[in-house]
Amino acid sequence: MAKAMTKSQVLAGVAAAAEISKKQATAAVEALVVMAYKNAKNSFTLPGLGKLVLVNRKARMGRNPATGEVIKIKAKRVVKFRVAKACKDAILG
Repeated sequence: MAKAMTKSQVLAGVAAAAEISKKQATAAVEALVVMAYKNAKNSFTLPGLGKLVLVNRKARMGRNPATGEVIKIKAKRVVKFRVAKACKDAILG
């Protein structure tokens, strides 16, 4: 299995595809990330890639895998990424 791309490889790829400098590509990607962080609570969509959504999980009963003891898991808010259909189709064929 191939290794995941590093941040510098991603930025170099963006710079080459957009025909801009690596510094400009870094600024653009960082601006996109900051925008995603700020707007995730209202859901943030990257067209063709997916959507960041905030989900409220209910309290539930779980089990400690080491001891088998039943434990109560508190309710919490989590961030999820929902992959777009176009992305699934492009990757899975």
